[in-house]
Amino acid sequence: MDLTFNKNEDHNKLLASDLRRRLAKVKLGGGQKRIDKHHEKGKLTARERIEFLLDKNSKSIEIGAFAGEDMYAEHGGCPSGGVVVKIGYVSKRLCVVVANDATVKAGAWFPITGKKNLRAQEIAIENKLPIIYLVDSAGVYLPMQDEIFPDKEHFGRIFRNNAVMSSMGITQIAAVMGSCVAGGAYLPIMSDEALIVDKTGSIFLAGSYLVKAAIGENIDNETLGGATTHCEISGVTDYKAKDDKDALTKIRSLVDKIGDADAAGFNRKEAAEPKKDPEEIFGILPKARHEQYDMLEIIERLVDDSSFEQYKEGYGQTILTGYARIDGWAVGIVANQRKLVKTKGSKSKPAEMQFGGVIYNDSADKATRFIANCNQKKIPLVFLQDVTGFMVGSKSEHSGIIKDGAKMVNAVSNSVVPKFTIVIGNSYGAGNYAMCGKAYDPRLIASWPSAELAVMSGNSAAKVLLQIETAALKKKGETITPEKEEELFQKIKSKYDNQISPYYAAARIWVDAIINPLDTRTWISIGIEAANNAPIEKQFNMGVLQV
Repeated sequence: MDLTFNKNEDHNKLLASDLRRRLAKVKLGGGQKRIDKHHEKGKLTARERIEFLLDKNSKSIEIGAFAGEDMYAEHGGCPSGGVVVKIGYVSKRLCVVVANDATVKAGAWFPITGKKNLRAQEIAIENKLPIIYLVDSAGVYLPMQDEIFPDKEHFGRIFRNNAVMSSMGITQIAAVMGSCVAGGAYLPIMSDEALIVDKTGSIFLAGSYLVKAAIGENIDNETLGGATTHCEISGVTDYKAKDDKDALTKIRSLVDKIGDADAAGFNRKEAAEPKKDPEEIFGILPKARHEQYDMLEIIERLVDDSSFEQYKEGYGQTILTGYARIDGWAVGIVANQRKLVKTKGSKSKPAEMQFGGVIYNDSADKATRFIANCNQKKIPLVFLQDVTGFMVGSKSEHSGIIKDGAKMVNAVSNSVVPKFTIVIGNSYGAGNYAMCGKAYDPRLIASWPSAELAVMSGNSAAKVLLQIETAALKKKGETITPEKEEELFQKIKSKYDNQISPYYAAARIWVDAIINPLDTRTWISIGIEAANNAPIEKQFNMGVLQV
């Protein structure tokens, strides 16, 4: 191993260590004091509930752990968006589990809470997975009601999705394990089956104080909407549980009786570990985002037996395409090659050097054809992003780079096989789109801690913004010294660099998670297993193309 490898390794392992530290903080939710108060009421926390519910020693992945990070500071913050979402096994059946975290503002819904809940439902709908709601929420966070209540993608969309999933035959089970008030009361009752925990669970459209104010009736919350009321008088809920563990055990029993799903039929064989050590990824991946490296070396540490069968290996070399297996699942991989490559010349077309991470005409053409092939053969697609964008300049424009790029975007958009995206490094501009960014419906999208997502790099963007800023100041008659210009540049770059951080993206659920590179195989494998529950119902059709 050389010195560069060691420096890269130190840098990337520090990023992984920082990820673990941040996750540990997020998992405390509203903090230890609130966790202790939760326990004093005889209740488990959201994460403890999920841990008890999921099969022991089984794999699971968490969606949106960093949702809301560094947002809503003026409201005291909203760790993990006030809700925990995991995809994992319940009685050996892959399920989506959504648990309100009552240690965060009593489980109240912030705008990001709504977005995260909708993402959980989207995953369940796309993959036809059973979804389990562990409800413990005070409802909409009133100081921000205008940002969570009335719009299409706000609070009410949750209940609309409940109805749609029911019509699709997707199992929904809800356990009321704490407060469930106002509009939120519809969620468990629009589910297929609802449980309620005695003495701690309650459901009502209006609590006792509001009832007193509205109609003058004196009544306590337990009599108004507790477990006995709804299981023995109103018939609103189906099962009464004595405590959290009893409710979760009942859910496991209910899931155990669900019939088998129709399979999509994706190819899977016995899994094999990569022959090349995945730990070496930390040394291969450069410390600086502009440095070149061989993406093939990364792929060979992610796939079974380190075996990658390249498609059009010598053509369009700034994108790698080919077939492999990940945890036994057959996949088609589309990855940005990050090393400088030299094309093979001819009399009509001389050889040229192509920059790694840039999409050229030939690489866009190759990727388009490969995506079509994977759709033809019903092979899930994995996109490994480290892209700076499409090639610019007169040569590319005259060769029709916009047209070739549009073909690739078209293929990605119309792909009917499930797509999974891992943002390894750069994810800039239209390159993000062509390589299946969030707007292109990947079933799951995760980033490594080394990722950057933005229109362009921080350095490039800062230079552009600096030109605009200095021009405006000069127009006002101000003198811009070199020192002043450098100060402005650093100020602009610092702000922009914060926005291209993967944590900034994860906070807004532009990616589902930030993951340790060593967890990539697990993410893709669980993702494909989830997708295998939903047979493909559409034909691949790219529509009208400029050929």
